[in-house]
Amino acid sequence: MTAAADDALDALSQAWRRARFVAVLTGAGLSTASGIPDFRSAGGRWEMYQPVPIQDFVASEEARREYWRYKGETWQVIRSAEPNPAHRALADLAHSGRVSLLVTQNVDGLHERSGFPCDRLVNIHGSDAAVECLRCRRRAPRDEAQRAWEGGTAVPRCGCGGPWKPATVSFGQSLIADDLRRALEAARECDLFVAAGTSLVVGPINEMLTVAKRSGARAAILTASETPFDTVADWKVASPLEDVLPRLSRLVLEPQPM
Repeated sequence: MTAAADDALDALSQAWRRARFVAVLTGAGLSTASGIPDFRSAGGRWEMYQPVPIQDFVASEEARREYWRYKGETWQVIRSAEPNPAHRALADLAHSGRVSLLVTQNVDGLHERSGFPCDRLVNIHGSDAAVECLRCRRRAPRDEAQRAWEGGTAVPRCGCGGPWKPATVSFGQSLIADDLRRALEAARECDLFVAAGTSLVVGPINEMLTVAKRSGARAAILTASETPFDTVADWKVASPLEDVLPRLSRLVLEPQPM
């Protein structure tokens, strides 16, 4: 870690300790150290797969087969992954009252498995751990459909005959309104906003940073990639999150001299 990054983390930790309300947004870069490839970087998931919009999934059996090929193989990676030190550091901060709300763009469930408090967690893009039937809207644990796919069923189906779809938000599908409202309200209320492992190019959730800054909050971007908001952030640190967040957690939570 560079001297500039050290200085930024020291200053950010001081702001974090003083903050009354901290809102955090996490993205795919948080889980790469757990062995889950991100989307946009070299070797990322979009080099191997093209996203299937929800309209195509609904209209075409071929699109459903392609979607399940991607999702079935991805779940095989996700279910064997473990939370890394970055996930655990955020959970430690939350249990110490230092994270008011965490909004994640990830669908891998690693925040829950790290012990992060579920009442302060918003899965803005849904979860791969469950499936939903597009006909009857029944939900079930992912394993019910995954076993069928791994057994050779190209498009797993509910007992009603409708196709199962992992309970994630696909391209062209609206976010859950209450989740988006909760996220943007947290951005308006916070006095510190931290984006970790996200490129901040996916809307509307990237508006959290703009809303937070407009409301007077300070903002930190902790991610290796450039983002559209780098010039307005108070701190930008590009070092690996599995190093950055545990260090931040120690700095924020260590006892202060009297």
